[in-house]
Amino acid sequence: MTTPPSSRLFSPLVLRGTTFANRAWVSPMCEYSAVEGLPQDWHLVHLGSLARGGAGLVLTEATAVTADGRISPADTGIWNDDQASAWQRITRFIRSQDTVPGIQLAHAGRKASTAPPWTGGGYVAPSDGGWEPTVASSAEPFADLPAPTALSREGIADVVAAFQDAARRALAAGFEVAEIHAAHGYLLHTFLSPLANTRDDDYGGSVDNRIRLLVEVVDAVREVWPDRAPLLVRLSATDWVEGGWDDDDSVGLAKHLGEHGVDLIDCTTGGVAPGAAIPTGPGYQVPFASRVRHESGIPSGAVGMITDPTQAERIVADGDADVVLLARALLREPHWPLRAAHELGAEVRWPPQYERACWST
Repeated sequence: MTTPPSSRLFSPLVLRGTTFANRAWVSPMCEYSAVEGLPQDWHLVHLGSLARGGAGLVLTEATAVTADGRISPADTGIWNDDQASAWQRITRFIRSQDTVPGIQLAHAGRKASTAPPWTGGGYVAPSDGGWEPTVASSAEPFADLPAPTALSREGIADVVAAFQDAARRALAAGFEVAEIHAAHGYLLHTFLSPLANTRDDDYGGSVDNRIRLLVEVVDAVREVWPDRAPLLVRLSATDWVEGGWDDDDSVGLAKHLGEHGVDLIDCTTGGVAPGAAIPTGPGYQVPFASRVRHESGIPSGAVGMITDPTQAERIVADGDADVVLLARALLREPHWPLRAAHELGAEVRWPPQYERACWST
C-alpha cells in the first residue's frame, strides 16, 4: 500500500498524455532580452534555473506569433524556423530537469511596439525600432498609445494561420504544452471585451461573436497540436469595469473552450481598460479560478500575489484551483518549489549537483 502524498501542491497532475510532477508552475514573464525574436543565453539561464528549481511546468514569456505581435522589439518570437531552432537547447535543458517545457503563444495587438518597463514602457516609433500600425479588434486606442487598425477579415484569417504555424514550430522546438494568451488587453482579449470591441460584423456585438476569433485560434492550434499534448488558455476573467468582460462570461467561455480541446484555463484579470480599479491583495484572483473550476468543469490555474507555500497549498487542497502559477516569487527565489516542498513535508527530487544543500541532509 502506497502512502498518499503529504502535500496536494506536490502531488502529480495528469493532463492528456502529460504528467506534471507537481502543481507549482512558472507563469509567463516577459524578459525583454531577445534579439529579432531569438531567445538568448539569458533565456536559457532564466528558464533553466526555474526548471532546476523544481517547478512542474515552465512556461516561456509571451512569445509572438508574428513580428508585429510582439509587446516590445525585445520580445521572443516563434514566427520563423530560426527562432524555433533557438528554442531547442532551452526545451532540452528543461526536460533534463524532469520538468515540462511549455510555450505561451501571443499577439500583443494594440499594446504592441512598446518599450521595456525599465525604460518607460511607452510607444516605440518605427524610427527607433518599432512598427506601425498596430492592430486590434477595433480602432480603439489603449491609453496614450497610437490608435490601432481594426483587423479586416483577411487580417483575422492571417492571425489564425499565424497561431497555427507558431504551434507547429513550437512542437518542432520541443515544447510539450502550449498556452494561448487571450488576456491582459492583448489582441485576443480585445475581441472578447466589449470595452475594446466595437465591431458590427460577426466578430463583434454578441458574446458568441466576440469569442469567435479565440475559438478559431484554439481550433487551428488543436489541429496541429498532438492529442497527447495539453493546450491551455490564459483568460482575464474580468475587466474590473462595469459593462466589460466579467467572470460570468469567463465561466461560459471556459465551458465552450473545453469542448474545443482546451485542458486548463489560466485565470488572471484585467489589462484591457487603463485605470481600472483593481482590489489587489494576496490571492485576490483566486476566486475567479475557483468559479471557473467549479462551474465550467474544466481545470483552472490561479495566479496573483501567491507567495507563501502554505497559501499555495491551501488553494490547491481546498479545490480553488488545480495548479498555482508563480511569477515574482520565483524571480526572487528560483528554488521556491524546493523550499516549499520541504516546508510542506513533501518529497521532491533535488538536482544531484545540489543535493548537499537539501534540507533533509
